[in-house]
Amino acid sequence: MFINLRRVIKTGTVSFWRNGWISFATILVMVLALFVVGGLILSNVILTSVLASLEDKVDITVYFRLDAPEEDIFAVRDSLEGLGEVKEVEYISRAEALAQFRDRHRENALITQSLDELEDNPLGASLNVHAGDPSHYEAISDFLEANVLSSILDKITYRQNELVIDRLSSILVTSRDIGIVVSLLLVSIAFLVAFNTIRMAIYTSREEIKVMKLVGASNWYTRGPFVVEGFLHGLFGSVIALLIFFPLTYWLGPQSEKFFGGPDLYVYYVTHILELFLVLFLVGISIGILSSSIAIRRYLRA
Repeated sequence: MFINLRRVIKTGTVSFWRNGWISFATILVMVLALFVVGGLILSNVILTSVLASLEDKVDITVYFRLDAPEEDIFAVRDSLEGLGEVKEVEYISRAEALAQFRDRHRENALITQSLDELEDNPLGASLNVHAGDPSHYEAISDFLEANVLSSILDKITYRQNELVIDRLSSILVTSRDIGIVVSLLLVSIAFLVAFNTIRMAIYTSREEIKVMKLVGASNWYTRGPFVVEGFLHGLFGSVIALLIFFPLTYWLGPQSEKFFGGPDLYVYYVTHILELFLVLFLVGISIGILSSSIAIRRYLRA
């Protein structure tokens, strides 16, 4: 068994180097296929960052009456933090609210003078509520309206922002669904292109396969060298594809960070290079081995 395995590996390796142009063409197609896969991974990093940024910008604010006791406000905050739908609750006191309001309108002299003339702080405390998913805001708003301490609430901004939140939720869900469908479609196309190229490479060796079958070689022994070639196609294809992404991410990294506001692709590439290589390597050898195994079946049945 060990001797046969060594012969299979040697035969496949020799055939890989002997059929230089065919191997080069197959690796080229494999690089293109893996480039699509790697591009999908990197674009998904940007998309995920953009969607997460949009989700962070969506929240609802709970405003309290001016005479609301602070301990009651903390009780509402604690009840919100106990909900599974709530990701984070930020408490803003009356003093903080006034300071933020002054900072936002510091260039408006009329508003600044009006605040100075007031004897008391006109702003109440509030809670900024971030949900784990934008679709949860309606349930959170209903919970607040039914709370035993709802009498101290002045306003909940969900009803005013309901249309925007619903539309954003729809955009987020649709973007994720489209991303999954496009990824599957491109990966399928890449697999078919690589499969057809490998099948053409096996077609050139059909006479050798017939001879091996005539002298009594088993299906496993006949298929083995082509599986080894498929493994080598995937190995070299993944290494070359990974090297191509180095200058590409170096050039696109700062641009993507400025335009999308997400992570620098070059930094992500360098810090995740091992994971990217493993993904591309596994996808590459899977395409190579699977394509070789499927493509040679018609000759094994002959």
